[in-house]
Amino acid sequence: MEEESYERAQKRVRELRGFYEHLGIYLVVNLLLFAINAVTSPGAWWFYWVTLFWGVGLLFHAVGTFLGGRILGPEWEERKVREYMEKEKKR
Repeated sequence: MEEESYERAQKRVRELRGFYEHLGIYLVVNLLLFAINAVTSPGAWWFYWVTLFWGVGLLFHAVGTFLGGRILGPEWEERKVREYMEKEKKR
């Protein structure tokens, strides 16, 4: 039981780390794109398209990381497994 708890905690930490790495890369790359855009073509701002669409992806990553566990987390999985086991017993 404690091993399962440890594994869940490890998985959660990996998810958080993955999100924070994604966020850091997003910020650095978009700052670089802004600088490149400002130097090469200051009259035509294109960097914000990358920022916008990548930002949507980052938002989904954040929702999955911070809300996904609450919505479809381990408790939900365990409840569903019990439901399916009960259905199998009734057959």
